[in-house]
Amino acid sequence: MTQASVLSQQTLVLNRAWLAISTTTVRDALGLIFSGAAKAIRPETYETHTFESWADLAVPPEEPCVRTVTLRIRVPEVIVLTRFEKMPNRTVAFSRRNLYRRDRYTCQYCGATPGGGELSIDHVVPRSRGGRSTFENCVLACTACNHRKANRTPREAGMRLRQAPRAPKWTPILQVGVARVRQSWEQFISERYWEVPLEP
Repeated sequence: MTQASVLSQQTLVLNRAWLAISTTTVRDALGLIFSGAAKAIRPETYETHTFESWADLAVPPEEPCVRTVTLRIRVPEVIVLTRFEKMPNRTVAFSRRNLYRRDRYTCQYCGATPGGGELSIDHVVPRSRGGRSTFENCVLACTACNHRKANRTPREAGMRLRQAPRAPKWTPILQVGVARVRQSWEQFISERYWEVPLEP
């Protein structure tokens, strides 16, 4: 693995209360540790380290590392900020995956759970009539219900929603694709929202 690829890998960032708030590159994580704005965490022991004590740790031969002229430095997979303790003010991104997650892969008209391939996104107020692509106007619908509703509102189609569509609340949980999550992060992250843009 090249140094450039090692430095561009992701490091989990915790706030001072040890809640996951974001990710950053290994390069930026080392900069935060060096400046004293963060400490590196050994996930297996929860020990925190300054730059000096982190650089003193031995690096197992099979692990990727950051090389300098005189040092081999372990890749910090998790860091904790030394000053920032607030949670960022965020909302859940309106995306296809987040909508499927909110509606639990369930048709919001009949309650069927046919699988992702048989579900589609229905605009409660059709787009042709000014309906927008938002959490408050989009629900999952099975193929049969989607055909039945067609280009009408639920009331016009004689159909009822199982629940009013709402934007899910953002929780202090990292937003990251599951394929990018390191095993060492799992003890700090209980759940994830994915960021997949929804087609207009």
